[in-house]
Amino acid sequence: MIELGVDLGTANTVVCNCDEGLVLDEPSVMLLRDRGRRGVEVVAVGTEASELLGRVPPDTIALRPLQDGVITDLYTARSYLRAIIRRLVPSPWWAAKAHVVIGSPTGATALERRALQEAAEEAGIKRVTTLDEPIAGAIGCGIDPLERRVHMVVDIGGGTGEVTAFCYGGVLAARSCRVAGDEMTLAIHRYLREEHQLVVGEQRAEQVKIRAGVEASASLTVQGRDAATGRPRVSTIPLDEIVKVVEPITESIIQTLAACLDDLPPETCEDVMADGVLLFGGGSLTLGFRDALERAFGFPVKMAGNPLTCVAEGAARALRSPGLTEAYARY
Repeated sequence: MIELGVDLGTANTVVCNCDEGLVLDEPSVMLLRDRGRRGVEVVAVGTEASELLGRVPPDTIALRPLQDGVITDLYTARSYLRAIIRRLVPSPWWAAKAHVVIGSPTGATALERRALQEAAEEAGIKRVTTLDEPIAGAIGCGIDPLERRVHMVVDIGGGTGEVTAFCYGGVLAARSCRVAGDEMTLAIHRYLREEHQLVVGEQRAEQVKIRAGVEASASLTVQGRDAATGRPRVSTIPLDEIVKVVEPITESIIQTLAACLDDLPPETCEDVMADGVLLFGGGSLTLGFRDALERAFGFPVKMAGNPLTCVAEGAARALRSPGLTEAYARY
């Protein structure tokens, strides 16, 4: 039987096979083409679709199957999941016998979770379980959510930011914020156009955000189109400018998540202080985010060793630990 852990994120889709490990890690993008009477067909998904953004004819559109970490259009999500499953599962017969655990935001409503399950079922998967992404990420980092010790994790993705404290099979406190990495990318895109008269695409703005978190130099070289002349231009952007652009968004996310501390029982502080807060998700790689989170929470914050893949890996591990799915799975 095929067993898969899926992190169906706003920005990226990551899939982990229980037997083979990571089998997919690509952007959550899909290209659709209108064929008139023949309807709409899927042209490309994942990396192939992402590489074609901005290079397709008018009858082809690019879509993300999820917004803010949840499904907004069932048809789009179903088409995307079916295309992904066909790449990973050899036949519809195997897909029907597969067991899949999909990560979902803690703050998702029951209706949004049901939409996720329906999309997977209509794509051919009959056994579908949803698991809170922070819990799945913790499992993927080697934490046992069933032990008698309090753990706190923060997951910053493209569409949502979440903090969860859990112990002995239950959630003690959780907060969710539907402002995350995508808003940082949009802010950088807007800043480059307004302050540097440089027009860049969404992908280029995303690359600038990622590079700002790992770049050792004091500036970034960014290629785009001059807003006045329309000609190609290369600009050098100081790194501290990028930090200042995303800082208000970072502070907004942290203020929302820090409210979780008010819900924690006093007895939990000793465990969290000793182990620290675990941070993962693509948005967590933003320059200065970890330090700002540590100042706001008052607890030590440590970065996960696999921040981009731990949710899918944890979802896959949960399949082999029935006690975890019984305690934390959402149906």
